[in-house]
Order: sequence, then C-alpha cells, then structure tokens
Amino acid sequence: MRKAFSLLLSALMIASCNEETWTPQEPATPTQKEEAVSHEMIELGRKLKNPYTVKNMSAAISALYPTRADVEVPATDMYVRFLPDGQKDLNTLDSLGVVLFDYPLDYEIKTDGDYYHDPSIPEDEVSWQYAVVPSAFAFPEGIRHEILDECYIPKEEMVTKGLEDIDWDNVERTAFEQTGNGDMLVPDTRGRKVHPEGYIKIVDDKFPQSRTFGVCGVKVIGRVFVKFGQDYTDDKGHYKLNKKFSSKPHYSIRFKNKAGFKIGFNKILVTASTSTLGKGSHSGKNVTIDKKSGDKVFRRCVVNNAAYEYYTKCSSYGVTPPPQNLRIWILDLIKPSCAMMMHHGTLLDNSLLKKYLKYYVSAIRIFVPDITIGTRDKDYKYDEIFSVTMHELAHASHFARVGKNYWSLLTERMLANLAMTGDMYGSGKGESEGIIGVSEMWGYFMEYSLYKERYGRDVAQKDDLWFHPEALEDLQKKGISKKDLFFALNSNVRDIETYFDYLAESCPSKKAIINRVYKQYYK
Repeated sequence: MRKAFSLLLSALMIASCNEETWTPQEPATPTQKEEAVSHEMIELGRKLKNPYTVKNMSAAISALYPTRADVEVPATDMYVRFLPDGQKDLNTLDSLGVVLFDYPLDYEIKTDGDYYHDPSIPEDEVSWQYAVVPSAFAFPEGIRHEILDECYIPKEEMVTKGLEDIDWDNVERTAFEQTGNGDMLVPDTRGRKVHPEGYIKIVDDKFPQSRTFGVCGVKVIGRVFVKFGQDYTDDKGHYKLNKKFSSKPHYSIRFKNKAGFKIGFNKILVTASTSTLGKGSHSGKNVTIDKKSGDKVFRRCVVNNAAYEYYTKCSSYGVTPPPQNLRIWILDLIKPSCAMMMHHGTLLDNSLLKKYLKYYVSAIRIFVPDITIGTRDKDYKYDEIFSVTMHELAHASHFARVGKNYWSLLTERMLANLAMTGDMYGSGKGESEGIIGVSEMWGYFMEYSLYKERYGRDVAQKDDLWFHPEALEDLQKKGISKKDLFFALNSNVRDIETYFDYLAESCPSKKAIINRVYKQYYK
C-alpha cells in the first residue's frame, strides 16, 4: 500500500492543473519554531483509570449515597475501538456519525500532537480508531471492533430511573477522585460546570489592515477521557461545546466543515485532518493561529477559510458551488495544485491515467481526493494559499456544472499535452485544446476576481495565457454577472468561441458587447 500511495502522490504532482511547475526537491527545513503545541505524533504516557465506566460511576454513587450501595447505573455509551480496512470503512463509520480519535482516550498524553499511530499496526495501514458510541449502537458488518468499556456519561436533562435525585456533578467528581484522577479537576468548578466556549481565529498579515479573522465552519472538539463535546464555529470563529466539564479538556480542530467539504489527510488518510490546540480551561479556549502556531495548522485554516468564503460567494453570485462532500488535500512538499475530482468519479477508467499508473491505478479507487493544494514555498503566505484555493474551487464549480464525462475529457487533454510537450495548457492550436482554454479562462478569472475582492488589489497575473482570463474580467466590468458567465459553461462548450456564442444567446441585450470583447482578445 505504501508504494501505491507514493505513486499516487507522484501522479497527482504530474497531473496538476495549476500554473505552477513541479521539480523534485528535498523537503524544506523548517524555519519557524512551533511554540504552542506539537503538530507531529502524540506521545502517550501511562494508562489511566477511566472514571466514566459503569463500575466506577456506580462506586461513586455508593460512596455518596450509602443506602444505594447495590445500585449499578445502566450503560449509556460504549468506549470502543475500530480497525478499519482502508478508506471505505472509514467512510462507513463517518456516515454513521461516529467521531473517531486515532489515539486511546484513557491514556495520559505526554506530548500533544495531531495524530497517533499504534506501533502494533504497520505504518502504511490505518491504525486503531477509538470512539464513544451509544450503548444501542449497531456495529456495521465487516469492520473489526472491540468494546473496551461500558460507560455511564451523564448528560444534561437525562433522567435515570430510580436515580432521579442524584447530584451527577458530584458523582462525576467523586469518580475522578476514586480513580486517582482528582488532580485533573478544577477546584472552583463545584456546582458551576459550564459549556466551554471561545474563539478560533487566524491572522492574515497580507490583508490591508493586518486583521484577524474567525476560522469559519470547522468542528471544535473538547475531550476529557471518553467524554467529549463538539461544535462548529460560526463566521466569527465562535464555538460553544455541547457538554459541560469540571476538568481541563484537550481541545482540537477537526477540519470537517459544515459547508460540506473536508480537509485531510494527516499521516494516514482519514475523513478529515485534526490539529491539536492543547489543553485549556474547562470554560473554553481562545486561539489565534499565526506564524507561531506552526505551518500545518496555519495552512489548514487558510484553505478552510478560503473554501468557506468561496461557498459563501457562490451563494451571493448565483454560481453553483462545488459538489457536497468535497475532499481537499494539502500537499506541502509540492507547488502545483489540481482539481481532478476523483472522489466524484472523474478519471477512474481513463486509459491515459492507466498508462501513467499502470496497475497502481487501483490506488486511485482507495485514495480519492477531489482537490489538491500544493503549498510548497507558501509557508504563512495567506494570500497565495487563498489565491490558489479559489482557483481550484472555481474548477470544482465548473465540474458541478458539466459532469464527470466532460471533466474526464478535459483532464485527459491536459495529461496528453503534458506528456507530449511538458505544457499542460498547450498553445490553443492543438487538437481539443479549446476545452482547456474554457476551463482555465474561468479558473483564472475567478481566482483574480476573488483575490481582488478580498485584498483590494490585483493578484500578480500572468499576461501570456492564450485563453485570456482578462476577457471575462472585461465582460464583468461591462455589466455581465458572474452568474451569467458561469452558466454559459455548459457541457456543450468545448472551445472559447462556442462559449462566447452561448453567452451572447443567454445575454441578448449584451450581445454586441460580448462580440466586441471576443474580437478584441481572440481575433
């Protein structure tokens, strides 16, 4: 699997559709010290006693209420672990709403990090994934699992028959003390547990006023043993977890965005990358991502915010957004980016791709991103990462408009150009290159336009592109909306001339302007 995975990444580098070119280079040496928390592998310490087991919670009740010494609380949840066999199993668990952690939840964390891999599992295979599921959970067939503990996790407004008058906050604290975890409790929380809340923000020092912005739409998780709360941040980066705590949770960002996209992977492909934020107060944690936070979490937050902003802009423009469940990978060792849309069915049976990957083409069926963002030499460059993300998301909208057959033809033409000439865009004169021109004209136009909307200045544009994305910019200045420009990108449009014909038909009052712009740039 490791060899196939390496070949896949090489193929992605070759098949990139962004303007960058790629040459093999050694990994860059980090220049920025990561001071807050580590974003490498978690280092575990000793195994701890889980205070939330049925046995330990029942013992706490007996200690506080001696007349109920024989009472055993019913299990509300199960602490389990799964051993998924690849991406399909991970997808199944994700579809069932299971929140997975790749490290055991009842161990001390000596050094926090973004991922953990069980040493008993080969490095090129998915490691054990830990979860807390309801006691009545129906385990999916074919996915290996083990039940580690039956647990009682008190929930707000939950009434347990025969135990209606129990002070569950006090029981929970007592269970911590009796299991040797009393030092984890915050002394001043007796009787006033709260929902942790705070803000996750990021600094964009390329913005004219050097402002901070909320990290939008990501999932924030706070966890103590098997009890965890979660919430999605709002447009200002605010979150409020759905569980109360009396001890300091471990906080993390899970890059599964409420807008409908996921950013992943960590060491091994998962449903979404996780960035640790370390321990924080039981009442919440405020975090501002900047150059001191580490380049991994910085890149993820920038791509997240760019994508979230793109989806929002699509709604305001009337442009079709990318398809739901979009998968975005961030590749920090390469420059190019691409939108091959493999997760949504493009190129899986393409003969040219098979020629490149030979029998490793089966790896594509397992590891299937839609968009890859190359961020080499873009460390902490918010505006550059923003720009390229917008470009690829514009392609994803185009894909949603024209479908996978069109996209397979487009990508095949680009691969063929690259194989023959080393230039994926071609000159505009080759066979079937018109479809490339249409796609890239739109991609660059949206990249340039959205960059200027955010920063109030033009991005560094290429002036030698034969498909002239500035023509669409000119049309927009003359009163033709992005919605009209987008919807002329139908599946029958395979060259720029046809695109302008459809645009003129759909905007008859602007036909003369459209024809003049076409002659200005393409005749």
